[in-house]
Amino acid sequence: MDLTEVTAMLRLAAADDGPDPLGALRAAAEVNAEMERQQAVLVRRARVRGATWLEIAAALGVSKQAVHKKYGRKA
Repeated sequence: MDLTEVTAMLRLAAADDGPDPLGALRAAAEVNAEMERQQAVLVRRARVRGATWLEIAAALGVSKQAVHKKYGRKA
């Protein structure tokens, strides 16, 4: 994620200060979707570099089972 993308996400997150709560919800959903995508990329990158599911889970603050269920390969 580069500085331009971070700036855009911060701008979206700041939209919650406006008078339109639905617009703020849309912005929050967009930020959340981007963060989920970024997290998935980082998990794949960590796995490729040899990180265990336990190490990834610790970094994310969740259980090994939760991270494996969310990011493990589907059969």
